[in-house]
Amino acid sequence: MAAPILNIADAELQPRPAEFAPTESPARERFEARMAQIGRVIGARKLGYNLTAVPPGKAAFPFHSHRINEEMFFVLQGSGEIRIGDAVHAIRAGDVIACPPGGAECAHQIRNTGTEELRYLAVSTRETPEVVAYPDSGKFGVYGEFGAGADGQTMRFVYIGRESMAADYWDGEGTV
Repeated sequence: MAAPILNIADAELQPRPAEFAPTESPARERFEARMAQIGRVIGARKLGYNLTAVPPGKAAFPFHSHRINEEMFFVLQGSGEIRIGDAVHAIRAGDVIACPPGGAECAHQIRNTGTEELRYLAVSTRETPEVVAYPDSGKFGVYGEFGAGADGQTMRFVYIGRESMAADYWDGEGTV
């Protein structure tokens, strides 16, 4: 097992994983972050922890709510705002923020409105599969992790869609 301790100053910030990095689109102007995985590095099993660094004027992720997992954020450096449901709250170093699971009323997004990099520690439960709603864009995502495959890599399932794209339960079943 890895050592169960990591000093946050030693956490290596990396560009966001490719599947969550905006491509050449207008989203690139609004979203940017570097992240350091901490939980897996120190052997966490039921909680995920990461250090997130967001440059001025950007947000790390779109406005979203989790149906299954709960998140907590601890602001380490900088200032900004968090949008939760219909409310917007100023945040600064030392603030602890709770984001329980739920619908649009629990949707949240942290944005750096300050002049220096905003850094926060994100802690969340790691129940899988997870359903995430994106109220601003009308999307939803289903995310699952299912242990290691034959190659030793974590098997993942990710589907992002819109309710209007849904197929009927019996669609295509009469032809097989």
